[in-house]
Formats: sequence, C-alpha cells, structure tokens
Amino acid sequence: MRVMAGALGDCVHVAGVSRFLTLAEQQGHETFFTGPATDIESFVDAIHDFNPDIVGVSYRLTPENARLLIEEFWSIIRAAGLDNRRFVFGGTPPVADVARELGGFEAVFDGSEAPNALIGFLRGETGHTGQASMPPQNAIARIQWKAPYPILRHHFGIPAFSIAPTMDGIAQIAEAGALDVISLGADQDAQEHFFRPDLQNPKSKGAGGVPFRSEEDLIQLREAAQRGNYPLLRSYSGTADLLRYAEMLKRTLNNAWCATSLFFFNAMDGRGPQTLGDSIRDHIALMAWHGARDIPVEGNEPYHWGMRDAPDVISVAASYLYAYNAKKAGVRDYISTYMFESPNTLSNRMDLAKALAQIQVAEAFAGADFRIWRQTRTGLLSYPVDVARARAHLAESIYLQMTLRPSIIHIVGYTEAHHAATAAEVIESSVMAQQVIGTALYGQPDMATDPVVQARVAELIEESADLIEAIRQLGADSVADPLSDPQTLACAVQVGLLDAPQLKRNPFARGEIRTRAINGAILVVDADNRPLTERQRLQELHLA
Repeated sequence: MRVMAGALGDCVHVAGVSRFLTLAEQQGHETFFTGPATDIESFVDAIHDFNPDIVGVSYRLTPENARLLIEEFWSIIRAAGLDNRRFVFGGTPPVADVARELGGFEAVFDGSEAPNALIGFLRGETGHTGQASMPPQNAIARIQWKAPYPILRHHFGIPAFSIAPTMDGIAQIAEAGALDVISLGADQDAQEHFFRPDLQNPKSKGAGGVPFRSEEDLIQLREAAQRGNYPLLRSYSGTADLLRYAEMLKRTLNNAWCATSLFFFNAMDGRGPQTLGDSIRDHIALMAWHGARDIPVEGNEPYHWGMRDAPDVISVAASYLYAYNAKKAGVRDYISTYMFESPNTLSNRMDLAKALAQIQVAEAFAGADFRIWRQTRTGLLSYPVDVARARAHLAESIYLQMTLRPSIIHIVGYTEAHHAATAAEVIESSVMAQQVIGTALYGQPDMATDPVVQARVAELIEESADLIEAIRQLGADSVADPLSDPQTLACAVQVGLLDAPQLKRNPFARGEIRTRAINGAILVVDADNRPLTERQRLQELHLA
C-alpha cells in the first residue's frame, strides 16, 4: 500500500507527519512525504504523481484558519476527482474538531489516542467511522494482533454487596478502550466457596473484591464488556474444586487464561483449604486441564516467594520449577509473569537482573509446543500512599519493565496502596501506562546490557542450579521425576530448601531463612547478617 502525508497550507509542524510515515514504513507500506507547508495545488500534484492509497493531511495552527483551508482543500480535491482515496487527518484537538465537523476523513487523530491507534489504522483495523473493529477474542491472537505493543490488563472488582458497581465499571473501561483484558478481582468467598454457599460468610460479602455468587453473575459481567474495544475477561482461579471452577469460568467468561501457583493458594497461605502436597497435585492437574484445551496458563509462583521476602535465588528457582511443570503438564502457551519491586527493597539493577535470570531459566524450556509469553507487573506492595508519588512509581516501574519487551503488561493501578481502583482510576492508570510504553518502544536504552546486571544474572543462574539440584536429590531415591512430584516439592518447603521469612511459624514451612537487601539484591544472611552463598545455605541445612 502507498501512503502519502504532509502539512497543509502554512503549517510547518511535521513531527506528527514524520511519525505517521515512519509507522507506515514499519508496517511495510511505501511512503511519500510532501514536506512542511504544502499548498493545496502541490498536494493535488503529489496525489497524481505518487498515486497513494492513503493521504495524510496535517494542520496544527489556528482552528479558524484550518476551517477555511480544509474547505478549500476538499473543494479542489473533489473537483479533481481525487476524493476516492482514503484520507486521514492529524492535528491539535481544536483543529481536529474542525476536521471531524467538515467530514471526508476516514479517521481523525488529535494526539489523545492510544499509541497503537495509528498502527491499527495503517493495518486497516478501523472502518470509515474511525472506530476499531472487534479485536481478537482470544488471548494469544490478541497479543499477536497488537504487537509490538503489549496487551494491557488490570484487576478490577468493586468491593460491594452486589456485582452492579463492577458491571458499570467494566462497561466504562470497555467504552474507553483502556484494557485488552479485565481480570475480575473476586472476593474470597467467590474463590473458595463458590460451590458451597453454606460456607459463605454474609458479613464478608464483597470484602476485597466483586462478590459474584452464580454463573448468571459471571455472564452479566461478561456482557458488560461487549462494547468499546471488547476486552477479554478472566478471573482468579478457585482455591477449592479447581477443575470444576475452571470449567465454570470457561463456560461463563470464556476465561482468557488460567493463573495458578504451585506452592500457594492453599492452607499454607490461608487462601484455601488444601494441604500443601494436595494443592501442588491439583495445581498441576489444573495446568493439564487447560493445556488439553489450548487455554494459556499463567504462572504466578515466583513472585509469591518474593512478596514474602524470599531471596532472589528462590524466585529464580521457582521460575524454573513452574516452567518445568507447566511444560510436562501439556501447557502449550505459558504466560510467565515477572513482578517487579517484589520486595520493594530491590534496586532497579538487581530487580532487572532477577527478572532476566528468571527468563533464562524458564525460557530454556521454550519450543514449538511450549510457547512462552512474558508478562510484567508492578509490585503489589511497592506503591507509596501519596498519590503524586504513586503515579510517578507506576510510570518508572513500567519503563523498567519494558526492558523485557513483554507481550502483556499487568497494570497495577496507582491507588493500590490506598484502595481498589475505580473504573476512572483504571482508565487513568492505563493512559499513563500507554504513554510510557509508547516512549519505550520508540527507542529505549538497553538496560539489560549493564555489566553489573549481567554479573548478577550469571550469579543467580549458577546459584539457582544448586538449589534445583538439591530439590532433585531430595526425591531421587523414591520417584522417577522429583521436580514434578507433589510430595517431593512439598518436602522441599518443609525442610527449608524453599523458604521465606514471612512463613515463620507456618505448619507447612520452616520460615527460618534470614534475608536482607544488600546492594539492592535480596540475599540470604547468617545470624550476624553476613551474606551466604546458596551452597553455604544448603550446607547449613545439611542438604548440599
């Protein structure tokens, strides 16, 4: 396709035109730039000579002058019989309003759109109204459709005694086109006691999220999203009756993907009734259920260790273990999640190094039958309460995350430290994220090449290999594959191979490990706060 563009009349501002043509070239189109301050006659001559499919017109000066100029432009274009092309306009919001009023343009851009809006237009994903056609309703297809921009998701669920506020909010978010995926933030009874109403506590209804209690509730929530940019919906996995719950989410929400853990969401963390060993067994079965149905599976295991102040090496080992088990369970599309600032005492350098080490150990399993899609997010516990600082933190975190070139960014709203985000706050957080993403994609320095970062990556990979081998040896005499054996994995927690300070006095874990932030990394330390290598720690456990 041929794309021509320039600034009309006496307008010399062409940065937007240049950006438009650059994007067109990146989409494989042939382009022609008429230059700044292009008079109408020159526009007409260029259309005759270049014969474009799309003509981009820009004007960024006074709206009153724009009106006269655009009216004359259309008069001459129509008289010359050239109005059978696709015309698009770009300008400041007041000038864009004039262009919309006068008509004739297939799409009008005023700078307030999402960064990927121009790409969507150049791909033919908008109609003559300028409204986007329905995006793919499958997570992987949507990732591929939106690339190089990541798809955006955000948890959303208004704590209330009914689903009505959440339904209204979903509709607002969808109309705004703010997200590609809305993750329902369910209250605890919805996750644990959905099929057991006799165990539900009416006094806690809506505590922490949306209180859906029936399949009809979920169908209504999904119907609320059938507008705007038609975001996908998904919900937390259940913490009881896992397979029955998964089937129900698929049937009602067309659940975009499953998110599950290995070691958490059970009696160990108080999120479910199962013992640790039974929970690991059922989480692996849940992976297999989704893999058999080509539904993506998200692994949130590694960051749950980080949120409990575990050392970086354990988070890296957890990334290995989850990818290993997901592939063996038959998962075809694995969404590997990297939560930054978890814990928030990590420096940017060490945070990035930990994520890069996790990527290396997890993506070693990638192949044609096991595709890995990177998802990043801001640390749940990292936000300042102060709103201005929280907004800044959202932006700086996402800019760091973009170093990984994620396929999915899980936006954590800037209100996280204070309250669950409203629909308006979700939309605002999304706009901030989109601005940062666009800036990064335009040309971000490669922070991953920092030699300090790379040295830490190498150290973490070596130490995590020692830990993985210790876990393997734990069950080597009793099972063929210890790393996928629920009882061996549970035993790894019980004996302290996998441990975190916040698991102290936990009946399923030792909780004896000591960690400190040293030079921005989370390290194991001895009783005198001196750092220990992983091999030294294993020796102290008599498991090296």
